[in-house]
Amino acid sequence: MAVFFEDVSRTFGEYLLIPGLTTKQCVPSNVSLKTPLVKFRQGEKPAIELHIPFVSAIMQSVSDDGLAIELARNGGLSFIFGSQPIHSQAEMVRKVKKFKAGFVVSDSNLTPENTLADVIALVKKTGHSTIGITEDGTPNGKLLGLVTSRDYRVGVDLPDRKIRDFMTPFSKLTVGEAGMSLSEANEIIWEHKLNTLPIIDRDQNLLYFVFRKDYDSHRNNPLELSNPTDKKLLVGAGINSRDYKDRVPALVEAGADVLCIDSSDGYSEWQAETLRWIKERYEGKVLVGAGNVVDREGFLYLVRAGADFVKVGIGGGSICITREQKGIGRGQATAVSDVAQARNDYFRETGIYIPICSDGGIVHDYHMVLALAMGADFLMMGRYFARFDESPSKKLSIGNTYVKEYWGEGSNRAHNWQRYDMGGSESLKFEEGVDSYVPYAGKMKDNLDITLGKIRATMCSCGAVTIPALQQKAKITLVSSTSIVEGGAHDVILKEHN
Repeated sequence: MAVFFEDVSRTFGEYLLIPGLTTKQCVPSNVSLKTPLVKFRQGEKPAIELHIPFVSAIMQSVSDDGLAIELARNGGLSFIFGSQPIHSQAEMVRKVKKFKAGFVVSDSNLTPENTLADVIALVKKTGHSTIGITEDGTPNGKLLGLVTSRDYRVGVDLPDRKIRDFMTPFSKLTVGEAGMSLSEANEIIWEHKLNTLPIIDRDQNLLYFVFRKDYDSHRNNPLELSNPTDKKLLVGAGINSRDYKDRVPALVEAGADVLCIDSSDGYSEWQAETLRWIKERYEGKVLVGAGNVVDREGFLYLVRAGADFVKVGIGGGSICITREQKGIGRGQATAVSDVAQARNDYFRETGIYIPICSDGGIVHDYHMVLALAMGADFLMMGRYFARFDESPSKKLSIGNTYVKEYWGEGSNRAHNWQRYDMGGSESLKFEEGVDSYVPYAGKMKDNLDITLGKIRATMCSCGAVTIPALQQKAKITLVSSTSIVEGGAHDVILKEHN
């Protein structure tokens, strides 16, 4: 006979938070949203800690290199979508790693014998206006000069003019020496009012560039999520349980900091095999999350296979129709709280903490706080990020409204049947996601600041200034349908705003 769960499967919209004591310490400026991304032992620190509890969904319409860069600059992390050729996904990872690194290896280089036409072509290809002029035209050749947009005039200077005739020669450059710290390099940039500082070795070979814009960017983005050693932004990548033996090495070589198996149902031997292969091949050094699951058994299965974090949620996404098509899933609030209890029990038994990610079910910003209070360490969101300028989908005008395209990985448009793979040689015969639009919302940072402000204010009302404290102190109540209506504007005539 089938196993029946007695508890009702519930969603975040069925709950509210009860205020706790707001002490004088509970002000938004004191709230820390840091949270672990990957597993760690009691008393130790995780290898990766998010500065805000947000990661972006592994979706074509959400997580490319553009959104990954902006989210990392604001303290979160993106998983570059895996429903694309291996080489193009790896290239997206590389673009994120190159974007801001403090010490940047030059990818725009020419020789003094090249021409202005070569300069213009290279700028068009790379988008970078600073070109290192080296003896052999390589990134680490002997530095002979620099060319920037201030050194030539398009339409005035002749295209066949040699670079040696208009570059800024080495004798006039201010340079830094190998071994100096990033703060020392920035001091030179500030003192000499430079835009670019070349870093060279004893033989005058070019090693890196340090850019003023990166220094300014870091000051404007204090929550930036980057490697403390080389200052490169952190980025993740999605993988599947079919081509992982080819995809994982390419992503690791490209610099991905963490991987995640992307599947609608993670409680499978396919995922366990994928996890074990990665852990054995890379001796545990490659971090990889798994999922999705909705109960204790699924969580423990993936943890024992080697998962560094576990994603929770089936069918709760705004464009997911898995529950409708297959009758598979669980209310997101119930799934998160059940798996969180399993995570806590596992931690008490082993001393190893496995972070869980709530994936789906977020409709309003306060649902984010509920998910965290119920035990999630961080949230994976698709619809939320798809609305922004930085997402890869098209912005369209429909009627008097701007929207952005948003489609599920289980839709025919995504052709991502690996995510819904049930093994064997047959491909999926029906869709588990829809093709849709979401209201356009503008720049990520503007919207993110508002959302994070709400989260911090709500946590203060609960008497908590950290996510672990929220999980310990939060008081949660079920609400009736009538009280949900009561919570919005009612019994008034709202003014229309032009």
